[in-house]
Amino acid sequence: MIYRHHIAPPRAFTQFSHDLIRHPRLSSDAVRLLTWQLSLPEGAREPLSRTAERANIGATAFTRAKRQLKDEGFVHERRLQGPGGHWVTQQLVSSVPLVAAEAAKILARMPVAPASSVSPQVAPSPPSPTVGDPTPPPTDGYPNGDIPENTPNRPPKPPTGTPASPEPSPETLAAATTLVAAYPTLSPDLRHIPHPMRAELTALTARWLEAGHPPTVVRMHILRGLPDDGTPVHRPGGLLRHLLREVPPPPATTPAPSPTSPSPDRTPGPRLSARLTGTRECEGRHIQPRLFRPVGDENLCPACTAFPVR
Repeated sequence: MIYRHHIAPPRAFTQFSHDLIRHPRLSSDAVRLLTWQLSLPEGAREPLSRTAERANIGATAFTRAKRQLKDEGFVHERRLQGPGGHWVTQQLVSSVPLVAAEAAKILARMPVAPASSVSPQVAPSPPSPTVGDPTPPPTDGYPNGDIPENTPNRPPKPPTGTPASPEPSPETLAAATTLVAAYPTLSPDLRHIPHPMRAELTALTARWLEAGHPPTVVRMHILRGLPDDGTPVHRPGGLLRHLLREVPPPPATTPAPSPTSPSPDRTPGPRLSARLTGTRECEGRHIQPRLFRPVGDENLCPACTAFPVR
């Protein structure tokens, strides 16, 4: 059983409605914040944040309590520009819920604090006068006059009279496009080449073809550049851009190898990756280049040997 003993205070008390104290949607922090504000003397201008500090209400609990009071209509806020151009925030705390229109009428009758009461730290400072017309900063080019001799890392001047590289012919571009489309079939590491990089790779491949490198040399150069230790290639497009950026001199013309010449996998030079060592490109008719591992000196894959094309 619960017994209550209540003695009315003779002074310093505030009357509150039971509906406010027993409000079903207000937390204990919200009720404490509201009753503390309503108990302040007439004319007090203590903000809600200061009341929360005095009532030992934390920052998170204060934010939640203030939101509840605003949602229920006990607290209203508005920002307006006062004398001197500074902005102030007016807070209205009511013992009964008010709608926005009712709160606006009450706030309209409240005086705005004069500019002299604003702290010097928050008062706006007088702007500096502008001298002359604004000029945009330079975006490119060189400054007027010569660059001083003691300036480190001076930018190189652009060369004059340098002939531009000739544009590849339509036939070369078509061959380069076909070659780039076949790159994903060379290795599983090149399977996912970004489609937006096809144009850039086509231009790089066309430079190799214009320099006199046949498609076979381009494909073998790419295969030699793949990692041979099983390291996965996360950016195949960037790897191809790196491999095709520098164009070596065109190969010298050599006579066709005789049947007694050593096999290509024994020819000294750059080696293929471990999983492609000993393979050879089939000389048969295929839509895409096909590598196979010969048993002897044959130049055709088993499919072409079983079904020769006439």
